[in-house]
Amino acid sequence: MTDVELVRGVAAGSSSALADLYDRWGKRAYSLARRVCADEGLAEDVVQEAFVAVWRDPGRFDAERGSFGTWLLTLVHHKAVDAVRRESAARRRGERVEDDPATGQSVAPGADQAAIDAVAAGQVRDALAQLSGPQRQALALAYYGGYTQSEVALMTGVAVGTVKSRMFTGLRRLRDLLGPSLDDPAGNADDVQDARGSW
Repeated sequence: MTDVELVRGVAAGSSSALADLYDRWGKRAYSLARRVCADEGLAEDVVQEAFVAVWRDPGRFDAERGSFGTWLLTLVHHKAVDAVRRESAARRRGERVEDDPATGQSVAPGADQAAIDAVAAGQVRDALAQLSGPQRQALALAYYGGYTQSEVALMTGVAVGTVKSRMFTGLRRLRDLLGPSLDDPAGNADDVQDARGSW
């Protein structure tokens, strides 16, 4: 059965259809969540949340807008990012600001670096939002998901050459938007052969 047929089965209340979707996409979903979360338990929770969302509201998937795999992995990515933010916020709330006996001032270890990282992450998010949907999708699957260009092509239903073109133009646009602060994660934007990597 195709993914679309299985989703229809889920909509009809078939738990076996959901199990089949999990068997088909669970490993890839976990791989993506694990890359984003870095914590195994958190990644497992994210994948569970994603498939629970599919079970509760399968109508959220629109076959006319793209493949189920792309939709699911996008959902997993969003949930993983949200989970990391929640964990980070909880850690920040748990950290106590300590007094530096040498200066008498309150200091939070690593606060300056955390601020710099937050600014950089915000700039990258803003720049990604300015890319076209297909460019953003290709880059997200490649860099956040860790998939090769061939795998991205299979998941999105387009030719490998199209994926390469989208990644090339997307990276070039990011460079224009971010300037010299963006290091090319693939080594050379003119010859993106392997999409594995991370920002």
